Amino acid sequence: MEEISVEVLTAGPDESAIAKRRDTGQKTGVETDFAEVLADVLSVEQVPADSHFFDDLGANSLVMAHFCARVRKRAELPSVSMKDIYRHPTIRSLATALADTAPTPVESSAPASTEVVTPAGTLQYVLCGTLQFLIFLGYCFLTGLVTARGYEWVSTGSGVGDIYLRSLLFGGAGFVGLCMFPIAAKWILIGRWKPSQFPVWGLTYLRFWTVKALVHANPMIFFVGNPLYVLYLRALGARIGKGVTILSPTVPVCTDLLTIGAGTVIRKDSFFLCYRAHAGRIQTGRVTLGQDVFIGEKTVLDIDTSMGDGAQLGHTSTLHSGQVVPDGQRWHGSPAQRTELDYVRIAPTDCGTLRRAGFGLLTVLQLLFLYVPLTVGGAYMLVTEVPAVGNLLGPGTVGFTSIRLYIDALVLSVVLFFGFVVVGLAMMLTVPRLLNLVVEPDKVYPLYGLHYSAHRAIARMTNVKFFKWLFGDSSYIVHYLRGLGYDLSHVEQTGSNFGTEVQHETPYLSSVGSGTMVADGLSIVNADFSSTSFRVSRASIGPHNFLGNNIAFPSGARTGDNCLLATKVMIPLDGAVREGVGLLGSPCFEIPRSVERDSRFDHLRTGEEKRRNLAAKNRYNIRTMGFFLFVRWLHVFVLTVFGLGAVDLYGVFGQLVIAASLALTLGFTAVYFVLVERGIAAFRALRPQLCSIYDPYFWWHERLWKVPDEYLNVFNGTPFKNVIWRMLGVRLGSRVFDDGCYLTERTLTTIGNDCTLNAGSKIQCHSQEDGTFKSDRSTIGVGCTLGVGAHVHYGVTMGDGAVLAPDSFLMKGEEIPPHARWGGNPATETRDAHYRPAAGE
Repeated sequence: MEEISVEVLTAGPDESAIAKRRDTGQKTGVETDFAEVLADVLSVEQVPADSHFFDDLGANSLVMAHFCARVRKRAELPSVSMKDIYRHPTIRSLATALADTAPTPVESSAPASTEVVTPAGTLQYVLCGTLQFLIFLGYCFLTGLVTARGYEWVSTGSGVGDIYLRSLLFGGAGFVGLCMFPIAAKWILIGRWKPSQFPVWGLTYLRFWTVKALVHANPMIFFVGNPLYVLYLRALGARIGKGVTILSPTVPVCTDLLTIGAGTVIRKDSFFLCYRAHAGRIQTGRVTLGQDVFIGEKTVLDIDTSMGDGAQLGHTSTLHSGQVVPDGQRWHGSPAQRTELDYVRIAPTDCGTLRRAGFGLLTVLQLLFLYVPLTVGGAYMLVTEVPAVGNLLGPGTVGFTSIRLYIDALVLSVVLFFGFVVVGLAMMLTVPRLLNLVVEPDKVYPLYGLHYSAHRAIARMTNVKFFKWLFGDSSYIVHYLRGLGYDLSHVEQTGSNFGTEVQHETPYLSSVGSGTMVADGLSIVNADFSSTSFRVSRASIGPHNFLGNNIAFPSGARTGDNCLLATKVMIPLDGAVREGVGLLGSPCFEIPRSVERDSRFDHLRTGEEKRRNLAAKNRYNIRTMGFFLFVRWLHVFVLTVFGLGAVDLYGVFGQLVIAASLALTLGFTAVYFVLVERGIAAFRALRPQLCSIYDPYFWWHERLWKVPDEYLNVFNGTPFKNVIWRMLGVRLGSRVFDDGCYLTERTLTTIGNDCTLNAGSKIQCHSQEDGTFKSDRSTIGVGCTLGVGAHVHYGVTMGDGAVLAPDSFLMKGEEIPPHARWGGNPATETRDAHYRPAAGE
C-alpha cells in the first residue's frame, strides 16, 4: 500500500471551482493522460487543460511531485520533472513543451551498466570497527603519555621564568608533534595517493580512515585562511602554487591528487576532498585548478574535475565528475553551466610572498611565545599558586568514591560553565565592535595585514555556535543578533525569525528586513576576496522574505521584497531585482511565492491571536533555553568528575588513567545526548505533521533540534555511528557507510542495507515555509548512494540502488525509481556516469 504524505491528505482544491473552468479546446492524447493522472492525485473527477496548477487547482510542490512520480511510471508518457512543472504550469503548456520528448521507459532510469553494491561481510564490518576502536585507544594512550610526561617535566621548574621556558618548550614541541604526526602517518601508511577505488570496511579502507581521522584532528585546520595552511597541504603532498588563498575548513584527504595553480581563491564551505564514496567503495580522483581560479562559497568539486586558468565557479555550484571548465570561462549552477557573470568583484592589491611569509611567521611566534605558554604554564601556575584550586585538583586528596569529589566537581563546573556563558557573551558583544573600527566598509585592503587580522577575528568571535544554539528558534535570537551588530530595524517578531545556524563574514554589514523568516544554514557572504585583497560590504535581505535551508546570501544580491528563497537556491547577482516571487534551484528560476495551502494558518499570525500565540511561544522557549543550559551544564559536571577522578587516580595508574578518561568522555557524551533526545520524545517515534509555528507541537519539536550532536562527527566512517543512529531511532539497515551525513528527524528516516552516505549530505524530514511547519517520512532504499553535499527533503522515496549526485537537492515528495541516477538542483533524472576507474583497477 502506498503511504500518502500528510500534506497530500489535506483538503484539496474546490471541485466546484474546477468545474466552472471550461477547456478552451480539445485535449490531445498526452494532455488527456496528464489530466487523468493529476485528477487522480488531486482526487477530483477532471482537470481542465488550461487551469494553473497552483493558482487555479490549489496544488503545491508536494502534490505535483507525486504527479511527476506517477507520470514516470507510465512508459507511454514523457518524463516530467518539477522544473517542467514550474516552467509550464498547466496541463496544456506542459504537454506542448514535452511533445517532442520521446517517452522514457520505466527501465531506462537505470544506466546500461548498473553498478551493484557488493556488500561487505558482517565479520569484515565488525573487524574493521574493532580495529578502528583499538587505533582510537592507542591514540588516547599516546596523548595521555605525552601529556603526563610533559606536565611532570614542567612541574619540576622553579620560578616564573623557568616555568615559562619549560611551558614554551613542551607546548611548542607538543604542537609541532601534533601537526607532524598526521603528515608522517600519511606518508608511512599511504605514500602517494593515486586514482583508485577500494571497498569500504577492508584493510585498505582502514588505512584510508586512519589518515583521514588524523588529518581532520590536526590543529593546523585552525589556520585556514593563513599561508601556514597552504604549507600544511603541501606537506601532505598537494601541488599548490604561489599566492593561493584557501578559506574553506573542509580538509582535502587525498592531497596528492590536488593541484591548485598560483593566485587561486577557494571560499569557505567548499568541498574538494579528492575522494568520494560510491556504491560501497571509496573512489579517489584528481581535482585540478589552474592559475587565478575562483571557487565560490558552498561549492562541491567532485573527483576528476578541472578548471583552466582564470576560470570561475560561482557560489552554490557543483562540478560533477568529468566536468571541465576551460580557461577564462565562468560557470555556475548544479551541475555547473556557462555564465557571463563575473564572480570576482574586487580589484587586486600588492600582496607578495614577503607579506605572506611575514604573516605566517608572526602567527607562529604568537602561538609559540604567547598562546602555548599561557595555556600550559598558566594552567600549572593556577594549580600551584591558587591554594583553593591546588587543593581541588591535588592528586590523592580524596577518594574517587568520596562525596567531596562530587562537591568539588559541582563547584568547578558551575564556575567554568556559567563563567563562560557570562564572560563569553560580554566579550562577544564588545571586543568585535572595537575591532570593527579598524575595517571600513567598501574599502579594498590587502590580505595578511592588520585589517585582515581584525576581520578574521571579528568573524571567528561573532560566529561562535554556542550562543546561536542557545537563542536560535526563538524571539531572543533577534536581540542577540542585534547586539552583535545586525541591522534588524523594525523587526516583526514571529518567534522563529532565525534558526540556530546563522553565519556571516561581519555582523556589522548584515541587514534583514521586517517580517523576514530564516531557516537554518544561512551564510551571509558580505566579504569579497581575490588572491591578494579583500573588502567587506553590506548584504541586505529584503522584508517579508522567507529563506529555506543552506543558502549563501552574497552582498549585491538581486532580490527584494516578499521573496521565497527555497532550500539551496543560488541567489542571483544579475538581472532585475526579484520581488513577489519564489526562487528555486541553481541557477535559480522563478516559482510561485506561495500557494493557497501554505496560507491556511495565516489567521494565527495577525492581530490579537498572534500576540497571544507569540507570548505563549516565548514562555515555552524560555523554559527550553533553561532546560538545555541545565543539560549542557550537567554534561560538563560529569566530565569534570571524570577529570578530577583521573587526577586522583593518576598516582596509581599513571598515563593509563588519562587515556581511559579520554575514551570514557567520548562514550559518555554519545550515550548522554542520545538519552536526552530520546527522553524528550518519551522514547516514541515522531509522526508526520502539518501545523502552524504557533502550535505547541512545533515548539516541542524545536527542542529536538537543540540537542547537541556535534559529537557525531567523531564517529564518521565507523560502524559506531550506525549504532548511535539506531539508538536515536533511525530505521537503519546493516553495514551502512556514513562518512558524515546528517539526519534532522531521526525517527522519520529509514535507510536500507549497504547504503553509502557521503560527507556533507543531509536527510531533512521537515520544512518550515513562512508560518507553516511540515514533516514527513523519507526512505532511502537498499544500496543507495547520497553524494557529497546532497540534500534530501521530506516525503522522499529512493528506490534500491539509486544514486543522488553530489550537491543535489532532491525535493519533497520525489520518488526515484530503483537503480536510477539523479542529480542537479533541483534533482532530475540523469544518465551521466562520468567516473571511470583508473586502468588496472
